[in-house]
Amino acid sequence: MDVNFAPLRAWDDFFPGSDRFARPDFRDISKWNNRVVSNLLYYQTNYLVVAAMMISVVGFLSPFNMILGGIVVVLVFTGFVWAAHNKDILRRMKKQYPTTFVMVVMLASYFLISMFGGVMVFVFGITFPLLLMFIHASLRLRNLKNKLENKMEGIGLKRTPMGIVLDALEQQEESVSKIADYISRVKE
Repeated sequence: MDVNFAPLRAWDDFFPGSDRFARPDFRDISKWNNRVVSNLLYYQTNYLVVAAMMISVVGFLSPFNMILGGIVVVLVFTGFVWAAHNKDILRRMKKQYPTTFVMVVMLASYFLISMFGGVMVFVFGITFPLLLMFIHASLRLRNLKNKLENKMEGIGLKRTPMGIVLDALEQQEESVSKIADYISRVKE
C-alpha cells in the first residue's frame, strides 16, 4: 500500500477569520461526523505540525514520560482495534460511536500511564493536541476543495496516514463509503 502525505495547507486557510467557523448541528450526528472526518483528512498535515510542536515542548520537559505515554497510547489503540476486529460488539461500538471508542482508548491509556506517574505529560502531550484537533475539525466549515480531496481519499485513489487511522476506526464520509462500495462491486 502506497502512502501519500497530504500537503500542508496554507495557515490562513487552516485558521481563517471567524466566517469559516460555525458550531456543528449537534442534532445531526451524521453530518457532524462527516465534517470532522472531512477536516481531519484535509488538514491532517497541519494537525500533525501543531501536535508535533506541542509534543516537542512536552517531550523536551519530560522525555521519558512522553515516550512512555506515546508507546502506551499506540499499544492500547492497536489492542482495541484488534479486539474490535475480532469481537462483533466492539466492532459495532467502534463504528456507531467512534468518539466513545477513542475516549475508552484514552481512559485506558490514562489509567496505565497513571501507574507510572506521567499523568500531566499524558494530559498536555497527548490528550490536549487530540482535543484541539477535534475542536477545530468540528468547528471548521468545509469548502469544495476539501470535499474533493476527501472523495479521492475515500475511493482509494489516494492513501494518507489519517485515512489509515480513520479506516482503522471505520470512519468515512457516508457518500464516500457508498462510492467505494459501488467501485468494489464494479471491479468484481
